[in-house]
Amino acid sequence: MPILFSLLASALLSALLIVALKPLLVRYALARPNARSSHKVPTPQGGGIAILAATLAVATLASAWLALPLMPFMIVALAAIAFGVIGAADDIRPLPASARLAMQFVGVWAIVADPNIRVFSDSVPLIIEKAVLIFAGVWFVNLVNFMDGLDWITVAEMIPITAFIAGLGVFGLLPIETALLAGALCGALLGFAPFNKPVARLFLGDVGSLSIGLLVGWMLLELAGSGAFAAALLLPLYYLLDATTTLLRRLARGEKVWEAHRSHFYQKATDNGFSALAVSAHVFSLNILLAGLAALTIAQPSIVVQIICLLVGIVLVCALLIRFSKPRLEIAR
Repeated sequence: MPILFSLLASALLSALLIVALKPLLVRYALARPNARSSHKVPTPQGGGIAILAATLAVATLASAWLALPLMPFMIVALAAIAFGVIGAADDIRPLPASARLAMQFVGVWAIVADPNIRVFSDSVPLIIEKAVLIFAGVWFVNLVNFMDGLDWITVAEMIPITAFIAGLGVFGLLPIETALLAGALCGALLGFAPFNKPVARLFLGDVGSLSIGLLVGWMLLELAGSGAFAAALLLPLYYLLDATTTLLRRLARGEKVWEAHRSHFYQKATDNGFSALAVSAHVFSLNILLAGLAALTIAQPSIVVQIICLLVGIVLVCALLIRFSKPRLEIAR
């Protein structure tokens, strides 16, 4: 019941905050189309303010209601707020990439510095594990930001992930604190979804994508720390492979990878005749399949099942990336 409350209350609060904030966003945070944009007309951004506020407010209230310890959650919440502030400032006036990156490293370090958070075996030195987790966390935050370039795509990616993690909490497979935050974020995204559906009337903005990336990254870290490492990889696998493959290809071409571009596979899909709705529908359907594979790795935690599910997940994602990189059949004809 507390997790369901978090989801429903956050959805309602997120939608109400968006309605209240939208006139200000239209005035101060208007995203104008450019050569790299997927939208055609000026559109307000900053919907992430409502998502972040609703998520943290509801999760805090639910945790207090259940008399849960707030300290671990507060560290994550404060880091998410800091990322939101960085993103909001960047939405209004772009910040230097170096400054953004430095602040992101500090925020991620604050979360993973806890020596009780372990993902790898004890044979891996703690300092090496922490370094890997910090770099992985910063990359995950940025890839969520990079991938938020199309109507509904973040909704299609993050709702299945957060719903899955909240569901694990319902069955007692994850700490209730993690599940409450996942339920609240899932609800906030549902409240945002009607405003972002194609053609979007509101964008997340960096204030949303950066803070959502941090929150979901922490949830996946908690999932991996519970022993479900394969599930933690499978859930965000589409974003991981699209963003990482694109980054490596741009590096190979000698491009400035910190600059905006239209090289992601989901962006190529729209150039190849897919509508924004079709792209998001494909991503959402894929994520349901990935969630099913993740559930299988938790139900059958043998190493053979883990490897097979990861390989199947990679094949499914690669198949969609290839599909997105080619013209739709009706266009090709």
